[in-house]
Amino acid sequence: MAEAGTVAQRTIIAGQSISGFQQRFGELSSARKILLMGLVAAVIAALIGGLIWSKEPSYRVLFTNIPDKEGGAVVQSLQQMNIPYKLDAGGAISVPADKIYDVRLKLAAQGLPKSGNVGFELLDNQKFGVSQFTEQVNYQRAIEGELARSIETVSAVEKARVHLAIPKQSVFLRDQQKPTASVILTLRPGRTLDGAQVAGVVHLVSSSVPDLLVKNVTVVDQDGNLLSNNNRLNQSNLDQSQLQYVMQIERGYVERVQAILAPLVGKDNVRAEITAQVDFAEVEQTSETFKPNSPPNAASIRSQQTLDQQARSPDGAAMGVPGALSNQPPGAATAPITAPVASGATGASGSESAGNSRREATINYEVDKTIQHVKQPVGTVKRLSAAVVLNFKPGKDKDGKASYVPFSAQEMAQINNLVREAIGYNQGRGDSVNVVNAAFADAAPLEDRPAVEKATDYLQANWPTVLKVLLLAIAVIYLLFFIVRPLMKDIARGSADGKSLQLDLGDGLGALGGEGESSEAARSSEEDQAHLAAFADLMQQAKELAKNDPRMVATILREWMSDEDGKNENPNKIG
Repeated sequence: MAEAGTVAQRTIIAGQSISGFQQRFGELSSARKILLMGLVAAVIAALIGGLIWSKEPSYRVLFTNIPDKEGGAVVQSLQQMNIPYKLDAGGAISVPADKIYDVRLKLAAQGLPKSGNVGFELLDNQKFGVSQFTEQVNYQRAIEGELARSIETVSAVEKARVHLAIPKQSVFLRDQQKPTASVILTLRPGRTLDGAQVAGVVHLVSSSVPDLLVKNVTVVDQDGNLLSNNNRLNQSNLDQSQLQYVMQIERGYVERVQAILAPLVGKDNVRAEITAQVDFAEVEQTSETFKPNSPPNAASIRSQQTLDQQARSPDGAAMGVPGALSNQPPGAATAPITAPVASGATGASGSESAGNSRREATINYEVDKTIQHVKQPVGTVKRLSAAVVLNFKPGKDKDGKASYVPFSAQEMAQINNLVREAIGYNQGRGDSVNVVNAAFADAAPLEDRPAVEKATDYLQANWPTVLKVLLLAIAVIYLLFFIVRPLMKDIARGSADGKSLQLDLGDGLGALGGEGESSEAARSSEEDQAHLAAFADLMQQAKELAKNDPRMVATILREWMSDEDGKNENPNKIG
């Protein structure tokens, strides 16, 4: 019985909810009814679409951009394997995502597709008796296929093809020719290759073929544009990397000048160009320097050689120059025959024997020597030339009207000094700075215009932004006044109807229990707490009465309903 009562109670509540929803829906306006039905239809459509999408298997691309012949062979194999597929407008073949890897392996076992690049696997199945020319051609095809595969790993490259021209080797040096290579790249939509990536492709091909020079590699895209410039040297003999380095230096100096002058004259009122002469020569210098000799007392002896030589001849020995003159008779004596004996002379014969002596000394001292090896840095700035143009500053002319006026001599001197300090001016290396103050041709006029003209100019210059803001404001106003405000009114009306129903129920229960004091408390606005307490007591009594004697409660409710029907049928009746 209890379960039956619970089910009946739930059924009554559900019926009341449905009837309340129908009543609320009937009170809505036609526009809101259409809006509500559209929302419900959109939700139902989304649910149905989700169910259909969840049941349908997701497809992934198996192959793209394959020739029609290869695509027909792949489709035929898929039909034989009973695998569903889809053909897209771009020539792509799609299969279910959960079978894509299995399908690729099975097709690869069948040798499909055959339009891919062939690498060194071409040499796996060499036939017996193949000529040397065929082996050389197969080897060249294998190298071209492997290079194409390596180039296709670049993110911006969709497909690559490599052609090698390898000349026949000659035993004569003057007859030898260097190999050349051509690379055709098919880039992905919206992608490009910068200079570094092109140089990487060129060096990759050059390093993979013996004796292949970098200048002999040509790279072309699918539109026929030459990507590799083999003649990379310009008139100043600078390659691309050196030119980029020079441009980076000049751009850095320009940014310095504009950054320091923008707060003073305005961002749009300064133009600067700087030319830098950079020395990329690699210079190595070795110098050997000898210092003056050290003082004798502080000198260090490196080596010393001494030679002592003495020679003696006996008395009466022949002396002089041998020859005819020595054999002639002596001349007349010019001195006494008997010479006096010198005092202190000793010797057995009473005379000292004739002789000569020789002494030589050679001394080598250490010499101070300095050996210096200097390698000059590469990429040093040899000279800077700066040209700066400043716009006139806003001011007033002689008549007091707003206009652009030139800077004063003092201001120009200060700006010139700032520019020199910003670029690191060096007079010794021949740097030059030229700062000119002139009126810009595109300078905006400084005339005082009315606010209407300024607003018109602003709207003409920024009408897309103004239109977006205006549409957003209209949407917000529409939501506030036509959706949010009516919904708030409906909610307030529903709460007011609930309060009136509670008051009527409280009055009826008060009449049923004979409690006149509670009805008086309900009408009184000064005793709210007492009214709430009395209302709670009445509700408790009504619950107990309905529980103990439901027939009586039903009879009372029937009488109330009959009274209401009589009032509605005869509203002029005074009871």
